[in-house]
Amino acid sequence: MSLADALRRRRSIRGLEGPPLSREEIEALVELALLAPAPHHTRPWRFASISQERRAELAAAMGAAWEADMVRDGIDEAVLRRALERSRRRIEGAPTLLLGCLVGEGLNVYPDEQRTRAEWMMAAHSFGAALQNLLLEASERGLGAYWMAAPLYTPDQVRRVLELPDDWEPQAFIALGRRRADYRPFDRPSPDLGGSLIER
Repeated sequence: MSLADALRRRRSIRGLEGPPLSREEIEALVELALLAPAPHHTRPWRFASISQERRAELAAAMGAAWEADMVRDGIDEAVLRRALERSRRRIEGAPTLLLGCLVGEGLNVYPDEQRTRAEWMMAAHSFGAALQNLLLEASERGLGAYWMAAPLYTPDQVRRVLELPDDWEPQAFIALGRRRADYRPFDRPSPDLGGSLIER
């Protein structure tokens, strides 16, 4: 299969079932994530495999922070409860749950905010490439996988519950498992080049 075919075939699969991935499977996926391009020949990413024993506390801490935000935003109570329950199920129910983080190791340090922000933006770009590597390999292995950006909104809670170093900046969860036979992913529209590519 060509790379183009693999890119077109990859889908976010939220219908996951066990068993959890083996340590060897997790390491193989993360190894390919670490091959992504990054600024200044660095590897500003860290990954954590989250045990089932940590999940309930993690979901509760993140949920409490998210609930406070939604209350401030005036979100309807019924909508709020559904969103929190869906998030809890995804965190606790994933057969395997990885967390991806950014670190500043190797990034240039500048005295001004603009260039400092640009360094972190480059690192964030590279995390997206690492995430894509991991998701593509999971797809090619016949696994189900999808990513969740929730850790971006509750970094302090994630670091505290998982006892992560202070310089780890949580970016995303990656849920992994075996594809449930009855799950059908959402239809993905064809790319709209007319609205996404211009000439100058």
